Formats: sequence, C-alpha cells, structure tokens
Amino acid sequence: MQTPPTANRHDTVREHHGDAVVDPYAWLENAENSETIDYLKAENAYTESMTEHLKPLRESIFDEIKRRTQETDLSVPVRKGDWWTYNRTMEGKQYPIHCRVKANGDTPPELSENGSPLPGEEIVLDQNVLAEGHDFFSLGVYDFSVDGNVLAYGVDFAGNERFTLRFRDLRTGDDLSDSVLGVFYGGAWSADGEYFFYSTVDDAWRPHQVWRHRLGSSEDDVLVFEETDERFWCGVELSRSEKYLFCESHSKITSEVRFLAADDPTGEFVLFGHGRRTGIELSIDHQGDRFIVLHNEDAPNFVLGYTPVTDTTAFTELVPHRDDTRLESVAAFDGYLAVSLRRNGLTGIRIVDNAGAGHDLAFDEVLYSVSPMFGPEYHATSLRLSYQSMVSPDSVYDYDIAGRELLLRKQKAVLGGYDPAAYQQHRLWATASDGTQVPISIVARADVAADGSAPCLLYGYGSYETSIDPYFSIPRLSLLDRGVVYAIAHVRGGGEMGRHWYEDGKLLNKKNTFTDFVSCADHMVESGWSAPDKLVARGGSAGGLLMGAVANLAPSRFAGICAQVPFVDSLNTILDPTKPLTVIEWDEWGDPLHDADVYAYMKSYAPYENVADVAYPPILSVTSLNDTRVGFHEPAKWTARLRHDAQGGPFLLKTEMEAGHGGRSGRYDAWHEEAFNLAWTLDLYGLRE
Repeated sequence: MQTPPTANRHDTVREHHGDAVVDPYAWLENAENSETIDYLKAENAYTESMTEHLKPLRESIFDEIKRRTQETDLSVPVRKGDWWTYNRTMEGKQYPIHCRVKANGDTPPELSENGSPLPGEEIVLDQNVLAEGHDFFSLGVYDFSVDGNVLAYGVDFAGNERFTLRFRDLRTGDDLSDSVLGVFYGGAWSADGEYFFYSTVDDAWRPHQVWRHRLGSSEDDVLVFEETDERFWCGVELSRSEKYLFCESHSKITSEVRFLAADDPTGEFVLFGHGRRTGIELSIDHQGDRFIVLHNEDAPNFVLGYTPVTDTTAFTELVPHRDDTRLESVAAFDGYLAVSLRRNGLTGIRIVDNAGAGHDLAFDEVLYSVSPMFGPEYHATSLRLSYQSMVSPDSVYDYDIAGRELLLRKQKAVLGGYDPAAYQQHRLWATASDGTQVPISIVARADVAADGSAPCLLYGYGSYETSIDPYFSIPRLSLLDRGVVYAIAHVRGGGEMGRHWYEDGKLLNKKNTFTDFVSCADHMVESGWSAPDKLVARGGSAGGLLMGAVANLAPSRFAGICAQVPFVDSLNTILDPTKPLTVIEWDEWGDPLHDADVYAYMKSYAPYENVADVAYPPILSVTSLNDTRVGFHEPAKWTARLRHDAQGGPFLLKTEMEAGHGGRSGRYDAWHEEAFNLAWTLDLYGLRE
C-alpha cells in the first residue's frame, strides 16, 4: 500500500473559558501558504493512487449515468408576460441554454420528444458560451425586467459565490456596459425596468447591504439598506404581483420585512408590521389590497393570514396553526394562495381561496415529494408543481384550481428501459435512544430481500430545518441495479416532522442528530435491510459534521463513511467571528466564544476535537478549495488527525482545486465526481464491476 502524505505539525494553542487546546494543524487554514497547497496536491495524488483500480468502475458508472440521461432536452415552458420561457440542454454541452418563444394564446407550446428547439425560439442566455475558457461557472442572478426587455444576470467563475452582475438588452441581444462586482444571489426590478436592486456580502460572506442600480447611468449605485447586526443577512425580491419590492432581513430565528411600491423605486422602504422581534419569523407576499403573511408568533408550526396594505399591524387569520402540520411557504396569486406544508414526514400542497377555504392535494405513493414551482404569472388559474418519489422520475404537473385536476406536462425521461415497477420504496421508523420515532425512507430493487444480505448506503443531514425529502436520482440507479439498498435517515435537526423536529436537533440538543442516525443504522440492520459490514454512511456540509460525529460515536457500525464538504472542524470555526458566516451560525449551534456551556457541549461532539485511538472505517472526504461555506481546511485537518491519532482507514482526501461548495459545476464534471464517490462506495461492498 502506498504511504499516505504526512501533514507537518505546527502547534497552535487555542484557549477559551480556561481550556487550553493544542491544534497541530491550524496552519492548513492558510490557502495562500504554498505548504498548504502542496499538501492538498499530495493528498490528491495519494487518493488517486489508492483508487486507481476503480477507474474502470468509475468509467462504467459515468457511462451508465450518461446513457440513462436524455442529454438533449428542454424544460416545460413557463409563461412570463408575452413570452414562454424555458431551458434547454444539448448533448455534449455542460450547461443549460435559456430560451423563450413568443406566446400565442394561453396554451403552452407542444414539446418535442427529442428535446429540439421550439419554433420561433430566441436564445436569451447560453451558459456554455459564458463558461468558455473557465474551469468553473455558476449563474447566481437570472431575472427578467417586468416588460421582458432586459435580463439581469450574474456570473461566478471561481466558486466563491460572488457574482459579477450584467445586463442584456433582449431586443438587440447585446450586453449593456453596466457591470457590478461582488453581487450575491437574486435581485429585483422596479416596475418600469429602470432600476435593479441587488445585495452584496461583507468580508464574512454575509449578505448585508441592498443597493439600487440605475440602468445605463454613470451615477454611483445607491445604498438603500444595510444590516448592521452580524447575526442577520438581507436580500431583496419582487412580489408575485410585481407591485411591491420586499427588502428582507433574517437571522436563524428572527425576520423583518420592509416594502416599497415597485413603481416608486426611489422612495423609502416601509417597515412591515411590528418590526424585528426576537424569535418571530415571517414572510409576506402581495395580493390585491392586502399582504399575505406567514408567521410563527404563538404558532411554532406557523399560521397563515393577511394584513391590509394600509395597516400591516392588523392581522386576520386564514389557516390556523396545527401541531401536526408545518406551514412552510405561501405564494399569492390573483385568485388563490398556494401553501407548501409538511405532515407526518411528507410534503404537501394546500390551495386556499381568497376567503380562506382550502383543500389539500392528494397523492398515492407511500413516499413522494411535491412542491409548487411558482411560475411568475400572478393571474394564473392553474398551479405548476413538481412531483417525484424514489421510484417516480421528476414530473411537472399543472393543477387546475377550479376543476381540481392534475395534468401531467412532462416526466423526466430515464433512458434504457427504466421500469419503476422493478424497484420498491418503503417508510420505516427507527426508535431513537430517547424513544422518539425517526422516519427512514428506503428504495431498493424489487427482488432485494430484507434478509441481512444487502449492502446499504445510509444518507443523513439534520441541520437548519432542511429536509431531505424522498427524491429520484439517475446516478442512484447504478447502486440499486447492483443490489444496494439506499436509505435516507430523517434525523432531528432537519424539518421533516415540523418545527419541533428542528428544535430538538440544534443548539444544546444537537447530539440528538447523531444518536438518531446511529439508531437508524441499527434499525436498518435489525430490520434485515443491511448488516454492519455492509452499511456505508454518507452526508455533506452540515451532514458532513454528522458523518464525523458518528465516526467518533459508533465507528464499528459502518463499513465506510463518505463525507462531502464536511463541517468537521466546527468548534474552531464557530469560535472565530472573523470567518465567513460564523456569527450568523451562533443561532444554530450556539455561541461557544462567549458561553462556556456551549463551548463544552460543542467540544464534546466536534469531529476534529474527538478523534480517538480506535479503529475507524475507511473514510473519503471530498472538498473544494474555493468553498466559502465550509472551508477546505476542515476535512484537511480532520484527515491529518485521523491518520495521526486513529487506527483503521484508509483515510482519503480529495480536493477540487477549481470549485465551490457544490463541487464541480458542469453536468458532465458533476457526473464524473459522483461516479468517483459511488465507485469508492461499491468497492467497500466488493462490487467492482
């Protein structure tokens, strides 16, 4: 076996609350240090050599993904004013092409089966052209002016999520001379298309300012709002009615909204309701003479209602609070409201008329995910929605509000004779250490028996109230067709079971996330869906912290662990308010810098702090050099400490040198990256063909 790289040890002392800790690998945080880059390159070379034997398998998996994917394809057109807009992909091209065609009546244009361009197509933006000559490309702003004549778009060529904002005159196809650097995601147009509002980030990568740009003007852009509280981030958007601009400011537990008539862009934003109150979250949309409001005051799972535009402190309830139903978002249309909700671990949609009467949409499968797609047309009489399950490919439906009928517009093609009946999906419930029932979603080939013989990949996340709902995946078929069971552990810290599910897995309850995952792993074995020597765990970002925590907590439970952009040096990061997003994160994890109890609690579970001299399973860590959310140094330090302090392994680190938090950007590059991860996983099962 090839000798792995050895990271030099340069002791740095960290001292907080009377606790002095020696960190020998803190130097790896410096990306400007040639020693750091040399070490990352050495790790990449080692990982490549250790996985050299998997090249044929990686190529096979990539070919399987490619063969099952309809490479030349287009999305279902969405109405935007006088146009139908859509995206196209072309065989051999990495990125989508954004297009539109003139509307002729209200009926969407017919789609061709081979994904060819629609008659009369106008190419609005070709990401492939923009990406030429760059190893990475991301589009962070894409917004038509209200009249459809100008497109605002933002590009990132590094992966650091700071975009250059540009404007394209769609009447000529030419870009204007306007260019704004350092812009964050999103933005909003004024009603007349003369002004564009956008946000920028500070040194901690926190969106903290909202600016107004006048198209074609040489004047400096105007700062219209600045969020000075480091726990909050801000942004701006246009209401669905296109009548109001909303300037929103949020922390993890509190939100505040200001509004401004879109036809008065140089006016002053007005504070909505009672303003900022700690622990109160709200979101709003506009409908007629009222604002539609979703909030959690005295309603943990949120309540829906409205206020008059003229008095935003006067609230009238439309949909009451329920302990078993979490109201997640609402979109206002001219004649109805579309409410996204979740109940019993599954998503749902409720249609509410303007008087408050409502009905829920019903679906037949035991597991599924459904969500409104919220097209831009405010006067639409039908709702565009997305539906999928672990066996049903992504589908786009239009739901006729008056007739209460679903019309399938398109289901994602899976080539090669895919048959949903050849697979099975189930919902299991694991009993956590405190007796809580934790849902697990599983999918497997129909002929796989629950007799303990099958290998299993168990995925988890469990933070930020983010839910990992059942979803369809073409790359996953390469596992399923080799007899692997795929499972999602819906652990606390996510939002699958409502707000309490999140609260029970954050701050000083964070360890529930980790013990829930171990309980789910045990249940997969006890129910016959796998065995400890055939069970591999996987998670990314905050789910990567989960991977590091369970590696320390129960290393013998797993045959391997795949950690993507893992937040494994969590305590050191959250202790440093100068690092990106740290202060914002204190509402999620706690503030160990000023609170000794939080410090002690985080130190007791932080993966990097708790590596032990015991046998760990093989671990693959994948990261990106330009990641602004989870620094590359976290898995680099963790890997170095595992090699020095632990037994077992091998411990592999793979760093993408031209990518951000989401990994490589082009679809073929992303498929290669996923083929690498899947091949490594299959190798642990002894499945090398």
